[in-house]
Amino acid sequence: MKICVAQTRAVKGNVGANIANHKNFVGLAVSHGAGMIVFPELSITGYEPTLAKALATNKEDDNFQELQDLSDSKDIIIAAGMPIETDQGISIGMIIFQPHQRRQTYFKQHLHPDEAPYFTKGAYQPVLTAKHIALAICYEISVPAHAEQAYKNGTEIYIASVAKTATGVEKAIETLSEAAKKYSMTVLMSNCVGINDGSECTGQSSVWNNKGKLMEQLNAKDEGLIIFDSETQEIIKEQKEYSLVK
Repeated sequence: MKICVAQTRAVKGNVGANIANHKNFVGLAVSHGAGMIVFPELSITGYEPTLAKALATNKEDDNFQELQDLSDSKDIIIAAGMPIETDQGISIGMIIFQPHQRRQTYFKQHLHPDEAPYFTKGAYQPVLTAKHIALAICYEISVPAHAEQAYKNGTEIYIASVAKTATGVEKAIETLSEAAKKYSMTVLMSNCVGINDGSECTGQSSVWNNKGKLMEQLNAKDEGLIIFDSETQEIIKEQKEYSLVK
Protein backbone atom coordinates (compact mmCIF):
# COMPACT_ATOMS: atom_id res chain seq x y z
CA MET A 1 0.00 0.00 0.00
CA LYS A 2 1.21 3.50 -0.79
CA ILE A 3 0.67 5.82 2.17
CA CYS A 4 0.93 9.60 1.88
CA VAL A 5 1.56 12.23 4.54
CA ALA A 6 0.64 15.76 3.50
CA GLN A 7 2.28 18.97 4.68
CA THR A 8 -0.29 21.75 4.33
CA ARG A 9 -0.76 25.42 5.13
CA ALA A 10 -4.22 26.08 6.58
CA VAL A 11 -6.23 29.24 6.12
CA LYS A 12 -7.25 30.17 9.68
CA GLY A 13 -10.80 29.00 10.33
CA ASN A 14 -11.71 28.79 6.64
CA VAL A 15 -13.21 25.34 6.23
CA GLY A 16 -14.11 25.78 2.56
CA ALA A 17 -10.66 26.96 1.49
CA ASN A 18 -8.93 24.24 3.46
CA ILE A 19 -11.14 21.48 2.04
CA ALA A 20 -10.32 22.79 -1.45
CA ASN A 21 -6.63 22.46 -0.61
CA HIS A 22 -7.19 18.95 0.75
CA LYS A 23 -8.81 17.99 -2.55
CA ASN A 24 -5.74 19.20 -4.44
CA PHE A 25 -3.49 17.11 -2.25
CA VAL A 26 -5.70 14.05 -2.57
CA GLY A 27 -5.60 14.41 -6.34
CA LEU A 28 -1.81 14.64 -6.32
CA ALA A 29 -1.52 11.63 -4.01
CA VAL A 30 -3.85 9.61 -6.24
CA SER A 31 -1.77 10.50 -9.29
CA HIS A 32 1.11 8.66 -7.59
CA GLY A 33 -1.03 5.64 -6.72
CA ALA A 34 -1.52 6.40 -3.01
CA GLY A 35 -4.16 4.36 -1.18
CA MET A 36 -4.16 6.55 1.94
CA ILE A 37 -3.40 10.18 2.78
CA VAL A 38 -3.06 11.67 6.27
CA PHE A 39 -3.22 15.42 6.94
CA PRO A 40 -1.87 17.46 9.89
CA GLU A 41 -3.70 18.00 13.18
CA LEU A 42 -6.92 20.01 12.78
CA SER A 43 -6.04 20.48 9.11
CA ILE A 44 -9.54 21.51 8.00
CA THR A 45 -9.66 24.53 10.35
CA GLY A 46 -6.02 25.05 11.18
CA TYR A 47 -4.81 24.44 14.73
CA GLU A 48 -6.81 27.23 16.36
CA PRO A 49 -8.09 26.20 19.81
CA THR A 50 -9.89 29.51 20.42
CA LEU A 51 -12.02 28.91 17.31
CA ALA A 52 -12.75 25.25 18.02
CA LYS A 53 -16.10 25.75 19.77
CA ALA A 54 -17.45 27.90 16.94
CA LEU A 55 -16.19 25.57 14.19
CA ALA A 56 -16.83 22.16 15.76
CA THR A 57 -19.18 19.79 13.97
CA ASN A 58 -19.65 16.05 13.44
CA LYS A 59 -18.27 13.59 10.94
CA GLU A 60 -21.50 13.54 8.92
CA ASP A 61 -21.38 17.28 8.15
CA ASP A 62 -22.35 17.91 4.50
CA ASN A 63 -19.25 20.10 4.10
CA PHE A 64 -17.22 16.88 4.03
CA GLN A 65 -19.15 15.20 1.23
CA GLU A 66 -16.59 16.23 -1.39
CA LEU A 67 -13.89 14.38 0.52
CA GLN A 68 -16.12 11.32 0.84
CA ASP A 69 -16.85 11.46 -2.89
CA LEU A 70 -13.12 11.58 -3.62
CA SER A 71 -12.51 8.63 -1.32
CA ASP A 72 -15.24 6.66 -3.10
CA SER A 73 -14.26 7.54 -6.65
CA LYS A 74 -10.49 7.35 -6.25
CA ASP A 75 -10.37 4.39 -3.83
CA ILE A 76 -8.30 6.23 -1.24
CA ILE A 77 -8.50 6.54 2.55
CA ILE A 78 -8.42 10.19 3.68
CA ALA A 79 -7.66 11.22 7.28
CA ALA A 80 -8.27 14.91 7.95
CA GLY A 81 -8.30 16.88 11.20
CA MET A 82 -11.35 18.67 12.59
CA PRO A 83 -12.76 19.76 15.99
CA ILE A 84 -15.63 17.37 16.68
CA GLU A 85 -18.66 17.77 18.94
CA THR A 86 -19.15 14.90 21.41
CA ASP A 87 -21.40 14.33 24.39
CA GLN A 88 -18.48 15.25 26.65
CA GLY A 89 -17.48 18.44 24.80
CA ILE A 90 -15.28 19.41 21.85
CA SER A 91 -12.58 16.88 20.90
CA ILE A 92 -9.65 17.04 18.53
CA GLY A 93 -10.67 14.58 15.87
CA MET A 94 -9.36 12.98 12.71
CA ILE A 95 -12.18 12.05 10.35
CA ILE A 96 -11.47 8.87 8.40
CA PHE A 97 -13.05 8.71 4.96
CA GLN A 98 -12.92 5.17 3.52
CA PRO A 99 -14.28 4.14 0.12
CA HIS A 100 -17.99 3.30 0.32
CA GLN A 101 -17.95 2.99 4.10
CA ARG A 102 -19.37 5.01 6.97
CA ARG A 103 -17.01 7.67 8.22
CA GLN A 104 -15.07 7.04 11.39
CA THR A 105 -13.46 9.49 13.78
CA TYR A 106 -10.25 9.01 15.71
CA PHE A 107 -10.23 11.21 18.82
CA LYS A 108 -7.11 12.55 20.50
CA GLN A 109 -6.87 10.69 23.80
CA HIS A 110 -4.02 12.60 25.45
CA LEU A 111 -4.17 16.40 25.60
CA HIS A 112 -1.41 18.91 26.26
CA PRO A 113 -2.25 20.99 29.37
CA ASP A 114 -2.66 24.09 27.18
CA GLU A 115 -5.49 22.32 25.33
CA ALA A 116 -7.57 21.52 28.42
CA PRO A 117 -9.57 24.79 28.40
CA TYR A 118 -10.75 24.14 24.85
CA PHE A 119 -10.93 20.39 24.32
CA THR A 120 -12.05 17.15 25.94
CA LYS A 121 -9.93 14.04 25.59
CA GLY A 122 -11.36 11.17 23.57
CA ALA A 123 -11.80 7.60 24.67
CA TYR A 124 -9.46 4.87 23.41
CA GLN A 125 -10.44 3.61 20.00
CA PRO A 126 -8.43 1.39 17.65
CA VAL A 127 -8.73 2.53 14.03
CA LEU A 128 -7.52 0.77 10.88
CA THR A 129 -5.95 -2.06 12.88
CA ALA A 130 -7.07 -4.51 10.19
CA LYS A 131 -4.54 -2.83 7.94
CA HIS A 132 -1.87 -2.88 10.69
CA ILE A 133 -1.94 0.92 10.76
CA ALA A 134 -2.31 3.03 13.91
CA LEU A 135 -2.94 6.77 14.16
CA ALA A 136 -1.71 9.33 16.66
CA ILE A 137 -2.45 13.03 17.08
CA CYS A 138 0.37 15.34 18.15
CA TYR A 139 0.85 15.27 21.96
CA GLU A 140 -0.03 11.55 22.00
CA ILE A 141 3.42 10.75 20.63
CA SER A 142 4.86 12.20 23.87
CA VAL A 143 2.98 9.57 25.88
CA PRO A 144 5.04 6.34 25.69
CA ALA A 145 2.02 4.15 26.37
CA HIS A 146 0.39 5.26 23.12
CA ALA A 147 3.03 3.82 20.79
CA GLU A 148 3.38 0.80 23.08
CA GLN A 149 -0.35 0.06 22.80
CA ALA A 150 -0.14 0.38 19.02
CA TYR A 151 2.70 -2.15 19.01
CA LYS A 152 0.69 -4.56 21.20
CA ASN A 153 -2.19 -4.25 18.73
CA GLY A 154 0.03 -5.55 15.95
CA THR A 155 0.75 -2.19 14.32
CA GLU A 156 3.31 -2.16 11.55
CA ILE A 157 2.81 1.45 10.44
CA TYR A 158 2.36 4.29 12.95
CA ILE A 159 1.21 7.65 11.55
CA ALA A 160 1.36 10.87 13.58
CA SER A 161 -0.75 13.88 12.59
CA VAL A 162 0.73 16.95 14.29
CA ALA A 163 0.86 20.75 14.43
CA LYS A 164 4.30 21.61 15.76
CA THR A 165 6.66 24.56 15.95
CA ALA A 166 10.42 24.27 15.47
CA THR A 167 11.05 23.19 19.07
CA GLY A 168 8.20 20.72 18.99
CA VAL A 169 9.30 19.21 15.69
CA GLU A 170 12.82 18.68 16.99
CA LYS A 171 11.45 16.67 19.93
CA ALA A 172 8.96 14.81 17.74
CA ILE A 173 11.66 13.70 15.32
CA GLU A 174 13.68 12.22 18.16
CA THR A 175 10.64 10.56 19.77
CA LEU A 176 9.28 9.04 16.56
CA SER A 177 12.67 7.77 15.42
CA GLU A 178 13.10 6.01 18.77
CA ALA A 179 9.59 4.53 18.59
CA ALA A 180 10.25 3.18 15.09
CA LYS A 181 13.42 1.48 16.27
CA LYS A 182 12.03 0.19 19.59
CA TYR A 183 8.87 -1.33 18.14
CA SER A 184 10.11 -2.18 14.63
CA MET A 185 7.37 -0.03 13.09
CA THR A 186 7.54 2.20 10.04
CA VAL A 187 6.64 5.68 11.31
CA LEU A 188 5.30 8.65 9.36
CA MET A 189 4.67 12.23 10.54
CA SER A 190 2.42 14.82 8.89
CA ASN A 191 3.08 18.37 10.13
CA CYS A 192 1.75 21.70 8.89
CA VAL A 193 3.47 24.93 7.90
CA GLY A 194 2.46 28.54 8.49
CA ILE A 195 0.90 30.31 11.45
CA ASN A 196 -1.27 28.22 13.78
CA ASP A 197 -2.53 29.59 17.11
CA GLY A 198 -0.16 32.55 16.73
CA SER A 199 2.99 30.45 16.24
CA GLU A 200 4.90 29.30 13.18
CA CYS A 201 4.63 25.59 12.46
CA THR A 202 7.70 24.24 10.74
CA GLY A 203 6.84 21.19 8.66
CA GLN A 204 9.64 18.66 8.30
CA SER A 205 7.08 15.91 7.70
CA SER A 206 9.03 12.65 7.71
CA VAL A 207 9.17 8.90 7.22
CA TRP A 208 11.34 6.50 9.27
CA ASN A 209 11.87 2.84 8.49
CA ASN A 210 11.34 0.13 11.10
CA LYS A 211 14.93 0.50 12.28
CA GLY A 212 14.46 4.17 13.10
CA LYS A 213 16.40 5.46 10.09
CA LEU A 214 15.08 8.63 8.45
CA MET A 215 14.04 7.78 4.90
CA GLU A 216 12.73 11.16 3.73
CA GLN A 217 11.82 14.59 5.10
CA LEU A 218 10.21 17.75 3.74
CA ASN A 219 11.54 21.22 4.47
CA ALA A 220 10.30 23.56 7.18
CA LYS A 221 8.37 26.14 5.15
CA ASP A 222 6.67 24.74 2.05
CA GLU A 223 3.64 22.57 1.38
CA GLY A 224 4.30 19.12 -0.02
CA LEU A 225 3.85 15.41 0.45
CA ILE A 226 5.73 12.15 0.95
CA ILE A 227 4.42 8.81 -0.30
CA PHE A 228 5.75 5.60 1.22
CA ASP A 229 5.24 2.25 -0.50
CA SER A 230 4.90 -0.35 2.26
CA GLU A 231 5.68 -3.23 -0.12
CA THR A 232 8.73 -1.87 -1.96
CA GLN A 233 9.91 0.65 0.66
CA GLU A 234 10.18 3.22 -2.12
CA ILE A 235 9.56 6.91 -1.47
CA ILE A 236 8.00 9.64 -3.60
CA LYS A 237 8.43 13.27 -2.54
CA GLU A 238 6.70 16.38 -3.91
CA GLN A 239 7.49 19.84 -2.60
CA LYS A 240 7.50 23.29 -4.17
CA GLU A 241 8.43 26.73 -2.94
CA TYR A 242 4.84 27.91 -3.29
CA SER A 243 1.40 26.71 -2.31
CA LEU A 244 -0.07 23.78 -4.19
CA VAL A 245 -3.35 25.70 -4.24
CA LYS A 246 -3.91 27.30 -7.64
